[in-house]
Amino acid sequence: MRSRQRMFAAVMRLLLKCLRLGRRRRFRLVRQAEQLWHYGHLCLRSLLYNSFTNGDVVLDSLFEPVYWLVDHVTRWFGVVFVALVIGLTSSIVAIVYICLLPLILQTYTPAWICWHLAYGHWNLIMIVFHYYMAITTSPGHPPQAKNDLTGVSICRKCIAPKPARTHHCSICNRCVLKMDHHCPWLNNCVGHYNHRYFFSFCLFMTMGCIYCSISGWEMFRDAYAAIERMKLLEKERLQVAANQTYYQTPPPTFSFRQRAFHKSVVYLWVLCSSVALALGALTLWHAALITRGETSIERHINRKERQRLQKKGKVSIAHGTGTGWGRARRDAPLPVLQVFRNPYSYGSWDNWKVFLGVDVPRHWLTRVLLPSPHLPHGTGLSWDLPPCVMEQRAPLLAI
Repeated sequence: MRSRQRMFAAVMRLLLKCLRLGRRRRFRLVRQAEQLWHYGHLCLRSLLYNSFTNGDVVLDSLFEPVYWLVDHVTRWFGVVFVALVIGLTSSIVAIVYICLLPLILQTYTPAWICWHLAYGHWNLIMIVFHYYMAITTSPGHPPQAKNDLTGVSICRKCIAPKPARTHHCSICNRCVLKMDHHCPWLNNCVGHYNHRYFFSFCLFMTMGCIYCSISGWEMFRDAYAAIERMKLLEKERLQVAANQTYYQTPPPTFSFRQRAFHKSVVYLWVLCSSVALALGALTLWHAALITRGETSIERHINRKERQRLQKKGKVSIAHGTGTGWGRARRDAPLPVLQVFRNPYSYGSWDNWKVFLGVDVPRHWLTRVLLPSPHLPHGTGLSWDLPPCVMEQRAPLLAI
């Protein structure tokens, strides 16, 4: 009896020992899994941690594949876009010379004929000249020699000093002086040396499209009504032909020349009106930037900098002097808050004079209203006060 009790006690002790060992082993595996999890989480945070990370950085990182695709597609499709601009513009000019000009010479008065010939050819010359110059003129790049180059930062892609207002173009894979943007319709960057050509092309192209849309409105209405009448008569002719027997196909109601003329007028008006709306909005946008003395990139940078300084309380939100007196204690003035201003702005009027290169009054005719290949002020490496600016503006906030 005692032997059985001893054997039972020994078996129970062995079973408890096995259970205790299994529990320890299970707890050890769980503890190791937790340690591996915390270690991996720490490694991931250490690789991705950045004190400057915010919503914009995360959004840019998510869109980085899209940016890469756009850069490479734009690089290869630039020639296609240029050919498209030349082809569409040439088609409009051909329609005007072949279809509309004979009609103008037959129906308009001599005064209106002289006006259309003079303004139309002047506008066409300005469009062709500025588009050719915008395509063929280099926007300007920093020199390779870095001895006397004054740089405000280092380009992370070129690993070279980057002057003020210079930015790296990922499509051209080079730094561009006073870069505004890379234009696929030019297959070229818009920078210091061809910014005026680009804006002038947009302006004169918009003016030409508006001129064609206004001048051809009555012709467009007549042509559209004629096309609708052609469709109706063609439908009636086919119904009559279905009820009769012909040995051959009846001749068409309208000739090919009539159809081509009316469709060309409709095509001209629709294309010019569409381009006038789209390109006109872009021209107004760049005109506002020029008035403020900014480029498209600088507007984004200045807006971010203004918001950052406003959060720190270093600049005032209102466009004022930033001075005032407290209400609670009238004897103690409030801290002076400066107003953030673009350091490259000389005032609205002077910004236009600097951009267009107008030094004397006659330059408005010779350099603005007539084709002129004159160079812009400065070299794009330093931004001293241009000679056309008479006086220095109020002190700017140094950033």
